[in-house]
Amino acid sequence: MTSKTTASLLAICVACAASAIAGTALCADRRNAPAQAGAGAAAAVSGDAHEQPAAEAPAEEEEETPAVAATDGKLVLPNGQDITPDHMENGRWYTAEDIPTYKIAEEGAVDWATFSGYRRYSAECHVCHGPDGEGSTYAPALRKSVLTMGYYDFLEIAASGKQEVNTAANLVMPAFGTNKNVWCYIDDIYAYLLARGTGDLPRGRPAKREDKSDEFVAQEDSCMSG
Repeated sequence: MTSKTTASLLAICVACAASAIAGTALCADRRNAPAQAGAGAAAAVSGDAHEQPAAEAPAEEEEETPAVAATDGKLVLPNGQDITPDHMENGRWYTAEDIPTYKIAEEGAVDWATFSGYRRYSAECHVCHGPDGEGSTYAPALRKSVLTMGYYDFLEIAASGKQEVNTAANLVMPAFGTNKNVWCYIDDIYAYLLARGTGDLPRGRPAKREDKSDEFVAQEDSCMSG
């Protein structure tokens, strides 16, 4: 994430710390949490995380992806957010408003950060939210959520977690603000989900990717060792 957004995220990280320390939240009903919840770390390093077992996909027919409007050469989400790539910082693409986004070359190669987002999502998120951001019977399809949810709302939920309680279940998403395997790559995960949500990136492991830049490596090392 850019230096301009760091200050606004400090409050989120502080708020989520207590939840993360408690360590009791699970991604689904506490009585039926998936056994695969710890399967991701090694797979993320190898890049084969997509092969891990995933949550059961919803049985109902998939809804059509909302259209992304193209206005004056800009790509605009249904929530009004412009996702047109404008500049690169720390090896990641951002919009003119410093919101992370993706860029896919004409030959189909995704930028490294988006590929990184695929790997991290597959390692840390797919057990609950389903492979490729498609959702499951107990967690929403994040590829659809990012089309209507603002970037900072996405960050807040990822950092602090979320709970929905009803007569049928107690659904809890844990806080990831202090989990470096997620938080150091949260912009990558967001960019990957955007690419999936707009339909520019098909399901599965991206077939082509750009190389990992020195700037990305430096920022990654700084975050993971900090």
